[in-house]
Amino acid sequence: MTRDSPPDLLVLHAVRVLGFADTPVIAQRYGLDAARTEELLRDAEARGWAAYSAFAGTAGWSLTEPGRAENERLLAAELARVGGADEVRDVYRTFLPLNALLLRACTDWQLRPTDGDRLAVNDHRDPAWDAGVLHELACVSRALTPLADRLGNVLTRLRGYDTRFAAALERARAGENAWVDRTDVDSCHRVWFQLHEDLIATLGLDRNTQP
Repeated sequence: MTRDSPPDLLVLHAVRVLGFADTPVIAQRYGLDAARTEELLRDAEARGWAAYSAFAGTAGWSLTEPGRAENERLLAAELARVGGADEVRDVYRTFLPLNALLLRACTDWQLRPTDGDRLAVNDHRDPAWDAGVLHELACVSRALTPLADRLGNVLTRLRGYDTRFAAALERARAGENAWVDRTDVDSCHRVWFQLHEDLIATLGLDRNTQP
């Protein structure tokens, strides 16, 4: 049984996972042809599932509420087809405590409490503090690898989160601080956020629901 997803599902799901993106970025998310991606986006727009908008010099696609519902319907059918619901749900249970560690690490990357200000911004002038955060992220990265392997064995589209996370962490270790938590690069936080969105969409949950 094939574990690959059809292009129409991948395009709609890429918009869901990315949140807001233009056509080339959506096509790139799952290695799809850009022209075919544009066609599928226009079809989704005609069905009321996706909307194109522009503001503040940026433009892109986002899902409508009916589009989110259709995305989750397709994902549920796909998961049932491959019989992977129990495995993905078990991975998600393991993911949740790692999620707490990741969020704490990102907070520590942004803030470094002092005696006079517990919300003091981290100016990254304390190498020991930053090294501690990077160590926490490395622990998360190691724990992610077996989970990503399990997810990839369920569905092809779930592969790659571990390698993307590790690549972002490597750049952060090389001194590129943006690769920890910035949202305009494929940072550790951005990869993790997309993985979380992917899991809850696949399971038909929200971020405050336990599996």
